[in-house]
Amino acid sequence: MRTDFCGRITEEYLDQEVTVCGWIHRRRDHGGVIFLDVRDLKGICQAVISPDNKNAFALADSCRSEYVIQLTGKVRPRPEGTVNNKMFTGKVEIDVQNINLLNKAETPAFPLDDYQDVNEDVRLKHRVLDLRRPEMNARILKRSQIVEYIRKFLEKNNFNEIETPILTRATPEGARDYVLPSRVHPGNFYALPQSPQLFKQMLMMAGMDRYYQIARCFRDEDLRADRQPEFTQVDVEASFIDQGDIINLGTELILQLLKEFADSKLERIESLSFQESMDRFGCDKPDLRIPLELINIGHLAKNEEFKVFAEPATLDEHKVVALRVPGGNSLSRSQIDGYTDFVGKLGAKGLAYIKVNSLESEDGLQSPILKFLSKTFVNTLINDLSVEKNDLIFFGAGSSTVVNLSMSSLIKKLGQDLKLYTSDWAPCWIIDFPMFEKTDSRLSALHHPFTRPNSTIEELKNDPLAVQAFAYDLVLNGYEIGGGSLRIHDHEMQSAIFEALDISKDEAKNKFGFLLDALKTGCPPHGGIALGLDRIVMLLTHTDNIRDVIAFPKTQSASCLLTDAPNVIDQNQIDELSIEISKEDS
Repeated sequence: MRTDFCGRITEEYLDQEVTVCGWIHRRRDHGGVIFLDVRDLKGICQAVISPDNKNAFALADSCRSEYVIQLTGKVRPRPEGTVNNKMFTGKVEIDVQNINLLNKAETPAFPLDDYQDVNEDVRLKHRVLDLRRPEMNARILKRSQIVEYIRKFLEKNNFNEIETPILTRATPEGARDYVLPSRVHPGNFYALPQSPQLFKQMLMMAGMDRYYQIARCFRDEDLRADRQPEFTQVDVEASFIDQGDIINLGTELILQLLKEFADSKLERIESLSFQESMDRFGCDKPDLRIPLELINIGHLAKNEEFKVFAEPATLDEHKVVALRVPGGNSLSRSQIDGYTDFVGKLGAKGLAYIKVNSLESEDGLQSPILKFLSKTFVNTLINDLSVEKNDLIFFGAGSSTVVNLSMSSLIKKLGQDLKLYTSDWAPCWIIDFPMFEKTDSRLSALHHPFTRPNSTIEELKNDPLAVQAFAYDLVLNGYEIGGGSLRIHDHEMQSAIFEALDISKDEAKNKFGFLLDALKTGCPPHGGIALGLDRIVMLLTHTDNIRDVIAFPKTQSASCLLTDAPNVIDQNQIDELSIEISKEDS
């Protein structure tokens, strides 16, 4: 039906007859001549219809936005003074000889030719229309190109693409499962996989050596801008490797993706220990483009009379930190109040600060808390933080959890608001994670219970909270884009981990018996990583909303506005599944 795409009609086609198909992006009538901007997946070209061509002119005159047409004509240069250098096809136009109307369209829910910000719910409800916008279909095309690049990279490194089941059994770890009732096994349920974790481990036990999959995963959890209930990850697993092998592989892949799709010149990715990242940035997902760091001042604050600082400085699981913002003295009181409200929503009781107007006089500092602080404390603080004129110092004090959350979030907000970014891309590896964390007086695995600990079974039993894991996360511009670990390949160690997590032998056999049995068959040392494809594409296409890079995403309430899913099913289907729907009294 066409000789080429609209977006490829350039000077290369001068004086040639072409046929293109697409949607009418814009229709203009200038002095009796009709101009049609015709759009398809590759771009937009301009077509000109003269009134001398009566049939074509009459049809063009009846066309409106989003009508689907086919047109044939000769490519010619645009007249002098009408060249559009902003368009790839802007130096030429098609002198139309024939138009074929393929389909009409109702008035679109929002205009595509003069797009304004539209409520996201409207965009998602009319997703088919939304995806026609050039910036949207460009992101989806870029996603396809990124997936192709990743596949070629992994296959070049001897990885084999192997599919794992979508219908599996429910697991007790991580987020909530999406479960499906079985018709042929009444009273029993499948679960959609949160990841292919156990299957890819068993593929290593089966001798597959190097596996990858562009895997669909499902988690029934509360959503955020960078999360979806169904998502895609680049799942990788390999046998006979160590942590360095996986980190080197992940580093090479990400650096190549940044070079190919973002013209990056980065040549290395630095590594930070989990503890160093928490100490310096208050989180394990730091945005290293922002040159702001937390300084622990508990040793200075514990002897002060100012209880807001002194009390948390002397308590376990509490901390006092300072954050120096170079040039932050320019922030107004209302802006500081805004940041105080911001951290307050994250649990902080306040946001103390000191403005540095001058370092040459005693009254060069400005703060409501100065009268509560000793001169020794203030002088030592200024010296230790290398404070300069016009700086601003923020303080966080309280439980470590709240301080870390509020101050790490403040760093990222300041970086965004004050445009403090020192580079376009700043990836890093976070390593040396604790194996366990304590929640509600019991241990839970910080990553998952199949992660190999860097300890003996005896050390694990004696002091589990001191044990580190062979686990690693890959962070890019403050987003976790990947995580992985070396896996437990020894039956006795896996049983010891279950015991540490207070999972009884009977429970372990019931839930993980198939894994424990497989471990007894001769399991190679193995490990892997899962990279979040949606987040990677989101970053490489310069959007901060993961829904912009998924063709048909869900809302933050996990619903699809396009199809009205989830929906009520009829009673016959419910009866076939041997389930009952419980309805609360209204």
